[in-house]
Amino acid sequence: MSASLQAIIIPPSHNSVIYSLATGGVVSITSLFLAGVIPGLLLGFSLMLLCLFYAYRDKHPKGEPVPIRQAIRMLGDAVWGIVTLVIVLGGILTGVFTPIEAGAVACVWAFFVTMFIYRDYKWSELPLLVYKTLQTVAMVLTLVATASCFGYVAALMQMPAKMTEFFVAISSNKYVLLMWLNIMLLVLGTALDLAPLLLICTPILLPVVKSFGIDPVHFGIVMLLNLGIGLLTPPVGTTLFVGCAIGKVSVDEVMRGIWPFYYVMFTVLMIVTYVPWLSLALPRAFGF
Repeated sequence: MSASLQAIIIPPSHNSVIYSLATGGVVSITSLFLAGVIPGLLLGFSLMLLCLFYAYRDKHPKGEPVPIRQAIRMLGDAVWGIVTLVIVLGGILTGVFTPIEAGAVACVWAFFVTMFIYRDYKWSELPLLVYKTLQTVAMVLTLVATASCFGYVAALMQMPAKMTEFFVAISSNKYVLLMWLNIMLLVLGTALDLAPLLLICTPILLPVVKSFGIDPVHFGIVMLLNLGIGLLTPPVGTTLFVGCAIGKVSVDEVMRGIWPFYYVMFTVLMIVTYVPWLSLALPRAFGF
């Protein structure tokens, strides 16, 4: 379950798109996609080291080696799905597509691969798939619309300015600000879902971090990591409860063994928070 946090920041992440929308287009989707690569790989590598440690310590059974022919066959089967990622990132970075156009082309490609190559669904199931897709899209658009109204009201009430004054009163040091924002976002993330928090908090906090000289792209990755950890933390912990349901284990059992993974995630969060280069190196290298 802890590994699911990578998908929140590694491209193509729909949460990065939501953050970009919440900023009003101030932060480009492409820069966020690039910014999530190194932190995502760092998180994945750290979790793999922890799993490797437990595997050796507890002497977990080893799996059977995969023959070369079977590995090549599996790779060939996966290529069709990997092309979707190439379309999104390659199309955006080369300038062939805008992020929205890349998403549309990727959807068409994914539909073709699903129905004609993998054949995971029957044509008779297509109406149900369309219905579920429309449900998701309607939910996201409703959240965006509601958050836009909230942002407008917040601007009228001068909430960003008041929040800036509040944090400046605590400290004028941006590193202290980042610490307080981490604490606040971690607490909020345990009580509310990720997407609504992105849409509600971003318009309020973005002017604050900009006034302290913090790059909005860097802050976006920090925010995604914070709220992603919240998805794995009770009392709400959407990902935690879904994972327990799929694995058919109780939350109590998982919580007894998940603490070392929390330590790793918090460590990576602190590194990404206080080493902005990790988030900004690729966007700057590509001119974003």
